Amino acid sequence: MNGIEILLVEDNASDAELTVRALKKHNLANNLYIAKDGAEALDFLLCKGKYAKRDLTNLPKVVFLDLKLPKVSGLEVLKTIKEDKRISKIPVVVVTSSSEEPDVKEAYRLGANSYVLKPLDFEKFMTAISKLGYYWLVVNYPYK
Repeated sequence: MNGIEILLVEDNASDAELTVRALKKHNLANNLYIAKDGAEALDFLLCKGKYAKRDLTNLPKVVFLDLKLPKVSGLEVLKTIKEDKRISKIPVVVVTSSSEEPDVKEAYRLGANSYVLKPLDFEKFMTAISKLGYYWLVVNYPYK
């Protein structure tokens, strides 16, 4: 699992598949890992459980995080990431269907780097995800 560039945290299989398709279309999904719930995402990032042998210094370039997740909510995942100095510099992009003002406000308060609503239209979804991937993997210069 060396060289993971994107950690996608998404419990909806259809949304995960569409995200991967959009990224692959632009050659941005070569080093992508999908966590199906918040607990798995935290285990992956913090090298716990089945990821205990993963190198904690090999962090993803970006986390695409849904908010409505089983086991541990997206907001709890975000809070944990931003409070843990070992992983706090990883950019976290909330990619969700929630346009609820409290969710937006809390995500930014906790340190989200961006908040993106999942477009309902297939083509718009594909375009939005490919642009996100391009920006965070190619254009953005990360702080290390």
